[in-house]
Amino acid sequence: MSSDKPILGIIGGGQLGSMLCQAAKKLNISTTILTDDLHAPAQNFCDAFVHSDYKDSSALEKFAKTCDYITFEFENIPFEILEQISAITKINPNPNINKIVQNRFTEKNFLKTLGIATTSYTFIKSKIDIEKNQNLLPGILKTCTLGYDGKGQHVISSMEDVKDDWCFSSDYILEKFIDLKQEISVIITRYSDGGLSIFEPIENIHKEQILNTSIIPAKINSEICDEAKIIAKKISEKLKYTGTMCVEFFIDKKNKLYVNEIAPRVHNSGHLTINAFNISQFENHVRAVCGLEKIELQKKSDAKMVNIIGDEINDYRGKLLNKNQFLFDYQKKEIKDKRKMGHITTLLDTKDS
Repeated sequence: MSSDKPILGIIGGGQLGSMLCQAAKKLNISTTILTDDLHAPAQNFCDAFVHSDYKDSSALEKFAKTCDYITFEFENIPFEILEQISAITKINPNPNINKIVQNRFTEKNFLKTLGIATTSYTFIKSKIDIEKNQNLLPGILKTCTLGYDGKGQHVISSMEDVKDDWCFSSDYILEKFIDLKQEISVIITRYSDGGLSIFEPIENIHKEQILNTSIIPAKINSEICDEAKIIAKKISEKLKYTGTMCVEFFIDKKNKLYVNEIAPRVHNSGHLTINAFNISQFENHVRAVCGLEKIELQKKSDAKMVNIIGDEINDYRGKLLNKNQFLFDYQKKEIKDKRKMGHITTLLDTKDS
């Protein structure tokens, strides 16, 4: 381990890992990325880069022994891998939390035990299970594990939408649609001593099931704002969480609040915190997992973040921006359709907005 700078190990090398590396550098903390992606963009921002299969036990052990602290940028890492690493160097958030939130069914059951409202749902293993639960239609069928940005999801309006050739090789959850008005998220950081840092709710707009735009503040009333923060706090405390997490919410047209998902990590909707606050979600996370002090949040400006998808990035590279705009190019080697290539944040309390 380092004798001068502490070393933070980060599992995963995508854009979230990149931004964690940048936040750590600001705090004089070195970073080591462990990823199975040879071209992971975080290698452009970290101090050390380890390319390895996540199942390579010797590589995992070596990585863990060189780090003072370890965290991760995505939650769908097999628990066995996190368990092996945490036996050598502590990981935050606690890997046991992933066992709950990696699976949409166990996640909703967890929320139910806390008395937190979610959409109506049921476990699905076969077409027969859907037939028995047509009261949940129209709804959306999601794989219990994996899947993001709309992957592994099927909209089902009626039984006619259920194809005979579906093999149901995975476990699924069927969620009933609500009369959706808005989607918001709350980014919260909990420190090991129980200290909390909570950003105000962020309003999110999706296109083709991919987050397109995030705006702070969300256009919601004070009651929903307070309730969303209370729920996020309740979840983080029940999990004895250490680090930054995101709680995603639905709001229906009767202004009822439902938790959609928990992301045990920094989150896309919180990117605007880099420019809109004195402390970003990324710096908060690094501070929490490395045992540093909490700094009180101070908002500098309202803001809007827009994701740059696929070849849209070509329109922004080299483009002259207004003084209140900030471009983040993730430096991914390959441009792909529906792939997040960067984002642009606009501060709304300054001129040229």
